[in-house]
Parts: sequence; C-alpha cells; structure tokens
Amino acid sequence: MVRNQRAFAGSQIGGIRTTQQMLDFCAEHGTGAEVEVIPAEQITEAYDRVLASDVRYRFSIDASTLVTAP
Repeated sequence: MVRNQRAFAGSQIGGIRTTQQMLDFCAEHGTGAEVEVIPAEQITEAYDRVLASDVRYRFSIDASTLVTAP
C-alpha cells in the first residue's frame, strides 16, 4: 500500500443512511439529546464548568447571540 501510495480509511460513525436510520428511530421513540443552550457571552463560564466537571448536558451555543464583524 505504501509503495503504491494507496490509503485505507474508515469510520465507526456510519454513513448518511445509518445516521438517518438512527435519527428516524429516535424520532419514533421520542429520544433526543439533552443540551444546555447558552448565549455566546457565556462561553467562558461554560468552559470553566467543564473544567470543574459541573456539566450534566452538552452545551449548545445559541447562534443568534453571536456577534458578527462589520
């Protein structure tokens, strides 16, 4: 493989079809991710909480609170 400059790669997360099947299953069974939505200005506090192991859910940043450059 090396001499012919070939590569072999794979992924354990599955492809589009597998991901869609998982999402369909979750929708049918009322299962979803539990997240804590935070405004962008709380990113530092969220990171501090991660370091302190004071996080129950994943953080999701509310994109509407992001400041864009002029």
